Amino acid sequence: MSTDTDDTEQDESGGHCSTPDSDGEEAEEIAIISFERKLDTAREIEAGIGDGYERVDIIEYHGDVFAEHWGEYDCFVGLMASGIAMRKTAPLLDDKWDDPAIVVVDEALTWAIPITGGHHGANQVAHDLSQLGAVPAMTTASEAAGKQGVESKAKALDTHVVNGDSTVATNLAVLNDELGPVARLDGPRAVLVGDDVTVLKRNTEDGVVLGTGTVSGVQKAQVLDAWEAALDHLGLKFSDVAFVATGTRKEGEEGLYEAAQEIGAGVVLFEKDTLAEFEGPSPSRSKELIGWPGIAEASAIAGGRKHELAREKERFDDAVTVAVGR
Repeated sequence: MSTDTDDTEQDESGGHCSTPDSDGEEAEEIAIISFERKLDTAREIEAGIGDGYERVDIIEYHGDVFAEHWGEYDCFVGLMASGIAMRKTAPLLDDKWDDPAIVVVDEALTWAIPITGGHHGANQVAHDLSQLGAVPAMTTASEAAGKQGVESKAKALDTHVVNGDSTVATNLAVLNDELGPVARLDGPRAVLVGDDVTVLKRNTEDGVVLGTGTVSGVQKAQVLDAWEAALDHLGLKFSDVAFVATGTRKEGEEGLYEAAQEIGAGVVLFEKDTLAEFEGPSPSRSKELIGWPGIAEASAIAGGRKHELAREKERFDDAVTVAVGR
């Protein structure tokens, strides 16, 4: 942590975040801007969320503080009235894909309000501040409606948005339940798309997919132990995971989501029809009982770049079924 009250030259990055592309990706470098009388609260915030970020600095407020550090951080946490943060940062804003995220929080840690860059780190930071008791006031349309916007989908899939302007149309389709699942196109291919088609490109070609089915009420520790055992069999670690894949039936399963957050992976939900196209080789009772193919293998195959299984499903602790896709 550092407390900075000295004048410095403005970064020459032109207001670009240090996180490349910054579309649906997590913020990593945070600046807490605080008035002197609120520094104790700023230190409380730093202690509460600091372990989750590469860098968290505390900078004492003065009139040009945002301008001086613009482009140096992925996200500013303004420990101040929202009006102050808005007036001081408005002249600096240029492009939502490049501007740093901004969250304001009150001294009592009652509210955490993203005011810019909700999909580019602000919602994430506001959510983390909820650990300190602050209520995250999400105003991005998709999150406010309880739906996953395109940028959030990109983050879950470990991808980035190639054509940012398209997300206005596609996020509107999300709100209207008209977007449907993300379609995969393997190449080499040439694709012609319109302005209302969002193109997601993988950040890396590496990484396996953890296809996962769970019992209702599964605990985070059970999921983590199952994943670790499945990966260990292949000589892999959590850092080798691109994302977690499951069926829409498991949406909101807290233990699964908490485990994914623990290993820094997104969760991708596949519809029943999609899983049926990628049914795995192992028999599944769920198909007989409720008409769903086996979630673990089908989601691992559907999510993998090669649509192959690196490891067939195995059930752990009578609670978690894991298959590994590639």
